[in-house]
Amino acid sequence: MNKRWLILSHGFNMDGRASSQTITDKMPYLLDDGIKPIVFSAITGIKDHRFPHRQFLAWGPAAFRFDFRHWFANQYGRGLLYKVLTGVVSILLAPLISLEKLILGYSSQWSWAMPAFMHGYKLIRNGQIDLVYSTGGAWSAHLAGLWLKKVTGVRWIVEIHDPLVIRKSPVDEGSEKPRNRDARFRQYLEKQIVRYADFVWWFTDGAVHYAKARNPNLNTSGNAHGFMVLPGAEPPGGLSAAKTHLYTDTLNLSHSGSLAKDRSLSTILRALHSLFQKYPHARKKIRVHAYGAALDELTQDAIKQFNYQDVLIAHGRLEKDPATGKSGRERVVEKMQEADVLILLHGNDEWCAEYIPSKFYEYLWTGRPIWGITHRNPQLDEMLSERGAYLSHEGDKIGIEMALERIWLDWQERRLIEPKWLPLGVNQAVAQILTEIQYK
Repeated sequence: MNKRWLILSHGFNMDGRASSQTITDKMPYLLDDGIKPIVFSAITGIKDHRFPHRQFLAWGPAAFRFDFRHWFANQYGRGLLYKVLTGVVSILLAPLISLEKLILGYSSQWSWAMPAFMHGYKLIRNGQIDLVYSTGGAWSAHLAGLWLKKVTGVRWIVEIHDPLVIRKSPVDEGSEKPRNRDARFRQYLEKQIVRYADFVWWFTDGAVHYAKARNPNLNTSGNAHGFMVLPGAEPPGGLSAAKTHLYTDTLNLSHSGSLAKDRSLSTILRALHSLFQKYPHARKKIRVHAYGAALDELTQDAIKQFNYQDVLIAHGRLEKDPATGKSGRERVVEKMQEADVLILLHGNDEWCAEYIPSKFYEYLWTGRPIWGITHRNPQLDEMLSERGAYLSHEGDKIGIEMALERIWLDWQERRLIEPKWLPLGVNQAVAQILTEIQYK
């Protein structure tokens, strides 16, 4: 197998970003297998010096604003100067961003595909690249990969994180033409990937199922071979075994990751309200900790409605600690291990059938029990059940309240579920990918 790979990843080496971790965690295993990578990314992450890593500014105004904010934060922090300069840049670019949105209507990072294509084309024409590997995250990496494939015929493999085509109902398979221009382009891009890529993989059984339903030519002669890979996660900071858990006088529930109206901690707060009515003394004993994101609107409303300002503690995003040198990712894992129970919110959209939160794989390394509230995803339910977890389903109010009550009673008796130690590393994902693309 040819070893000179061009890896296209817009958000490469962005601390705490799932789309970054999925590829950066693979790099040691690819290097061990003899792969000689050249990585193209945006300027948003930290430059990797283990191999050639070239960072390009996007050519569109919306992407430039996004990239500049992250680059400046990496270089100088998010203090007063950050707020002033990013504000000025946003004001100056606002007319151009509005014009870009009016004319094209694509998501902001689309224009990064242009410099990635131009520089990739030069490398391929000079005989320096055997294979292009696009991964995302942002679909601009796949667009650049598509252009390179069409122009040069280079071997092209594609890793799709979240489904490009979002279904709206159980019977919708994405066949209807979306109204949104970005969604229409993503639908077109998926069809192009299936037609031109040599191999393409998704992260759940559901995603592969619906991709095949939309693209009957997937896996047929002359089209991409498609398969499913469980991405896994590496233990941050060398974490490789579960620590012995120490009970305290507080039941600490912890959630890490993004929040939104369709994935809201208000679900937990409403269940807590019912629990507190049944067990009033629990009001002083239970705390919910939120890491990694601002609170969504529904959670904020629930806090005000129930006066739970002291129950839910929002810690925000944990950045790299200059004193210890620990990354934000390492610090979050430490907080996970201190928790009594980890909350895994799946969401309530139809596309949950095709999606497993990347945080799930990090949770598995902590050795702490998980309380999963899932939606239409038998694969995730099975993975939680076989490892030992508290399992509820989105929209099942009584079931969610019963699970919380069980957690409360188990904690009081110091017998929370002891999960089985079955983490999923990235080595298994890399091994499967290399096997598929070499021998299929």
